[in-house]
Amino acid sequence: MEHSDRILQIIEGRGITGYKVAKATGLTSSMFTEWRKKPTSKIYSGNLVLIADYLGCSVDYLLGRTEDPEVHQKP
Repeated sequence: MEHSDRILQIIEGRGITGYKVAKATGLTSSMFTEWRKKPTSKIYSGNLVLIADYLGCSVDYLLGRTEDPEVHQKP
């Protein structure tokens, strides 16, 4: 599974559209449309951070590296 597939599954599972995420984060909605057409794992890290912050989850969760959506920060 490509990283974009995982992100699309998460936002759709939460009942959020790519357009809404794009509008809230300053990203382009066409990025989400392109991901549907051609899934990819090549995603700019800055975009991952914006999406993770919007969703209130960790980048690792978006990438499928963990099933724990919580952000774990060092003290």
